[in-house]
Amino acid sequence: MKLAMEDRQFQELVDDEFVRIEDRIDELDLDADIDTAGDVLSITLENGTSIILSRQVANHEIWIAARSGGFHLGYDREKWICTTTGEDLDTLLNRVFSEQAGTSLF
Repeated sequence: MKLAMEDRQFQELVDDEFVRIEDRIDELDLDADIDTAGDVLSITLENGTSIILSRQVANHEIWIAARSGGFHLGYDREKWICTTTGEDLDTLLNRVFSEQAGTSLF
């Protein structure tokens, strides 16, 4: 069940996720360029492919664009869950990073 939340709470949750993802990329010492501009976190990998996360304030979702497709995640019971695959955010990011960078993120 998707939880109702205020825009401010949504913004804080996404800010926390974006920082956590950036910190993890730094910890792994991945050769990646990270750019945060407005509501978008762009990660350009060494091989030239990109993984883009964007916050969608109007519907309180995180959208991910990766080589394998586009994914929409809603906040459900303390986790971000993909509306099409049922994967949580970490599982989905592990999959797309494995596909594009050859390594898991989490």
